[in-house]
Amino acid sequence: MFSIIQFLKYLIRSFHLHGIHSPFIFDLNDKVIQANLPYYSFDAIESIRAKLLLTNKEIEVLDLGAGSKKGNKQKRKINEIAKSAVKKPKYAQLIFRLVYEFKPKTIVELGTSFGITTAYMAHAASNSKIYTLEGSPEIAKVAKINFEKLNIKNINQIVGNFNDTLPELLKKTETLDFVYFDGNHQEKPTIDYFQLCLEKANENSVFIFDDIYWSKGMKMAWEFIKKHPKVTVSIDLFQIGIVFFKQDQEKQNFTIYH
Repeated sequence: MFSIIQFLKYLIRSFHLHGIHSPFIFDLNDKVIQANLPYYSFDAIESIRAKLLLTNKEIEVLDLGAGSKKGNKQKRKINEIAKSAVKKPKYAQLIFRLVYEFKPKTIVELGTSFGITTAYMAHAASNSKIYTLEGSPEIAKVAKINFEKLNIKNINQIVGNFNDTLPELLKKTETLDFVYFDGNHQEKPTIDYFQLCLEKANENSVFIFDDIYWSKGMKMAWEFIKKHPKVTVSIDLFQIGIVFFKQDQEKQNFTIYH
């Protein structure tokens, strides 16, 4: 019910967007956010998704985050996880276009799941280093198999609690060009991971936050992130939120229908 109410509010805000006056956001909206062009790699990745949705095998799930609204069973079917936890094509392909547009050298993903969105990012930037963090070992194994099927070579998998693995990764990383936060849908951890990654952000970094209206806590985390003094531009697409750190941009928050 919370998500439904927030979605209706989002529709009202987005319908009242009387033009976009920022050239940067106008171009991004036109060429990336609203674009719907297919790329050569989409079919191969979506074939993996289709197979996951047909797989009834049960695996043991270690949930270190806010869990799933479908339930927090220790053993869950792969197709159930794929249906509820894997990013839908519309947004996975938007993330592909964002990576393709900004060409980040270093990408960090918090929450691999079965690796569908990871694969999209890897195909969008084959020369980039991608570090994907996952808390559940069995889920990470399925993702690894999927990466091998797609012959992806630029993904580095890290398995363990983000509280341990993220700080260790950041010690070895000079800068973060692109971060996708999709692994713990709780207010405090989301803010904590944002602040940790912020230390390695640069003016051209792009941070994406998944399910910003998943709960009241996630909404509060999103509000905190938007208001942070280092964030200059934010884009609310309801399912995801995007922030930028460009110093030549006036601080603005956009709600765009997608």
